[in-house]
Parts: sequence; structure tokens; C-alpha cells
Amino acid sequence: MIKRFIINYVKSFKSSYYVYAGILIGFIIWMLFIDTHSWNIHSELNQEIERLEQEKKALKLIMSSDKKTIKQLQNIDSLERFARENYGHKKENETIFIIETGELEKISQ
Repeated sequence: MIKRFIINYVKSFKSSYYVYAGILIGFIIWMLFIDTHSWNIHSELNQEIERLEQEKKALKLIMSSDKKTIKQLQNIDSLERFARENYGHKKENETIFIIETGELEKISQ
């Protein structure tokens, strides 16, 4: 009788062990792949954070160069030079000829 009790106890312990192991494996799978806080989503978010930080650095460089340009354009002479070079502005009674380098290469050949 005691032997039968021990055998039943061991069988029930084994079956409960499988239940607990199944629950644990299910929980791990849920947390790694299915949940909204899963490992996959965290890795995607970390990649996006890195990309945005690189973009932020690039934009800071652009902002610093723009600030430098704005500081240089406070002088009227440099402002006029900038407008002539980039936007083709001209003085009164002045004609500007724009020669592109690609056209020069075609003519010389």
C-alpha cells in the first residue's frame, strides 16, 4: 500500500513537473516573441534609436555650418557675393554669363 502511494505520488509529481515546465516554456515563448515588450520589438527600437542618433549628429553638423554661414553673411559684401554665386543676382546694367563645366568639356572634344 505504501509502495502504491509512493508510485502514485511520483507519477503525479512527474505530471505536475511537465505542467510547470510547459507553463514556463510557454511563458518564455510569449515574452520573447509575442508580447508587446518582446525581444524582437526591443531590438527594432534599439536600431531605430541608433539611426535617429546618427541623424541627430548629422543635423547638428548641418546646423553648425549654417550658423557659420549666417554669421559670415552679416557683412554686406559677403552677402552680395553669396547671392551672386548661389542665386545669380546681378547689379544694374550688368550681364552675367554662366558657363557650366560639362559644356566646356563637350566643346573641347
